Amino acid sequence: MSDETRRLDTAGEYDPVVLGQIYDEYFGRIYSYIYHRLGDSRVAEDLTADVFLRMVESVKAEKAWQSSLTGWLYRIAHNLVIDYYRRQSKRDGPSLDERLVAAVESPSLRMDTLLVQDQLRAAIQTLTEEQQQVVVLKFVEDLNNAEVAEVLGKTEGAVKALQHRALIALRRVLGDTV
Repeated sequence: MSDETRRLDTAGEYDPVVLGQIYDEYFGRIYSYIYHRLGDSRVAEDLTADVFLRMVESVKAEKAWQSSLTGWLYRIAHNLVIDYYRRQSKRDGPSLDERLVAAVESPSLRMDTLLVQDQLRAAIQTLTEEQQQVVVLKFVEDLNNAEVAEVLGKTEGAVKALQHRALIALRRVLGDTV
């Protein structure tokens, strides 16, 4: 019996230790993924909590992961991000937030950093959905090609092609701005 199968069996019995271990192991990674897709820490926290709530509900309904816990959790996170975007209207320009006030560095340097992040986030949003996922999973979450392929249900060759096209598109969109 594999570790994943054993984990699924004990999670299905609502073993609080196993559920806690899964939460502890994946919370930071899932939060980071969602945050880098949305750029809003409060929304990222809420959606990350929803990922683990859905995980428990799925385990309860016996509809949990079959092959990869990591891929399954990222898939839940991806679906929640898509749902969030569907519910939200586009905002114009970068938002000012409490991070400016709490910034340790100078406010002008912090604002420059936020503007660059917003430009990069806007450029990433011009990519196809699959290209966006590859960029975030590869360069933000630091997953290797095999892991990204597993999350997306694609081959490593397809991931490499998506990454290549995404980087070309980002260079074209960003030009010399970043």
